[in-house]
Formats: sequence, C-alpha cells, structure tokens
Amino acid sequence: MPVSRQRVRDFYEARMSRNPDLIAQFLHDDVEWAIAGPIDLIPFCGQYRGKQAALDALVRVAPAVFRVTKVNVDEILIDSDRAASFSRLTAVLHDTGRTITYQRAEFFQFRDNKIIAYRAVLDSFDMAEQMLGHAINTSVTNAPSDFAVAGDRVAL
Repeated sequence: MPVSRQRVRDFYEARMSRNPDLIAQFLHDDVEWAIAGPIDLIPFCGQYRGKQAALDALVRVAPAVFRVTKVNVDEILIDSDRAASFSRLTAVLHDTGRTITYQRAEFFQFRDNKIIAYRAVLDSFDMAEQMLGHAINTSVTNAPSDFAVAGDRVAL
C-alpha cells in the first residue's frame, strides 16, 4: 500500500513531540532502525531491532545527547511503500549548551502504514566537529611516516 506524504510529515511531528505513545503509532512491531555514524560520539547511532528498541533510541538515548529545536524538511520523495527525505536539524547539546545544526538523509519503508525499515545517514563529520567544539585535524602532516604510501587511498 502506498504511503502518503502526509503520513511522513505526521511522523516528523510525532518524533518532535518525543511522546512514546504517539511515536509508537508509526512504528511496526518488527521495525529495523539504523542510523549511520560514530556511536562513541553520537550514542543514538547504530542499529535497533523492534519497536521498543527504536522507541528507546528516539525518546531516551537521543534526547540525552541534545534537545531538538527545529527540523527543516527540504525534500520528501515518495515511491509506493517507500519514502526518502533530506532535512536540516538544529539542536542544543545537553553537556555544553552549544547549538549544532546538521543535515541528514532518511529512508523509510512502510508496511501496513507503519515504518518497518528506517535508515539515516547523518553529516556526522560536521556534526562531530560541532559537538566537539573544534575542527577535526584531517591533515597527514603529523601522521606516521608509513601512514600513506604511494597508491594508498584515504577516505574521510
């Protein structure tokens, strides 16, 4: 069954509420929830299986890191039971009070009008720099002499 653009927008509103009962209405019991990113720095990244695990990530783990103040959804694309979105999130870090803003792409699959699969890709490098409060040194100038030999490739 095709998902509607409004259903996706309604999920964003429910997620912003952090109300587990409201959010649960959008999640399939067997939801596979995954957010790509460095778990050591961004603890809500990782994989969660099942409605309770996904709810825990949404209403306990993520809010322990920051308080979301704004989400601008730039694009929502719908294709039958799948949706994709591109958005910019603004939040205040609990530890420092620093405001951060980052982009993310999200991919949804729906079954029975509920999210059965969720994948998110965060601009985690930008997010990590903002969370740390400084640029991450990516220079190879101070790297060990055997760090990058001819023909090696380094991806960041």
